[in-house]
Amino acid sequence: MAGNLPLSSTRADSSTEVKQFFDKFYTNQVSFPSAEIDATIGFFLKRDFDLESSRTTAIVLLNQARLDNVDVFALLDTLKSLPDVQLSQVVAQVLNSSREKTSFLGYRISSQGDDYETRNILV
Repeated sequence: MAGNLPLSSTRADSSTEVKQFFDKFYTNQVSFPSAEIDATIGFFLKRDFDLESSRTTAIVLLNQARLDNVDVFALLDTLKSLPDVQLSQVVAQVLNSSREKTSFLGYRISSQGDDYETRNILV
């Protein structure tokens, strides 16, 4: 009577596949030369980013530079010439390109228009 035998243990259930996926989730390691990391973090620290923001932004920028096959030091030289407002815009765009599509970083620039004309406009 085969109907009374337990199911074979060789068949994997969905939880096994999920466990295997998440066990490998953080194993992808990316390495950069320490000079590039230090220079990139230092660049953002000098531009008044806090330490954690500097680290996060530096890693994203280094990854993007590697993907685009751009020298990081040349990129930092280009960013050095930007004013703070433009630097913030560029950093936001780079961070948004590396984020999930359900999340977006933005900023708002207030208009300097005439209060009489803008009083009836809802924002």
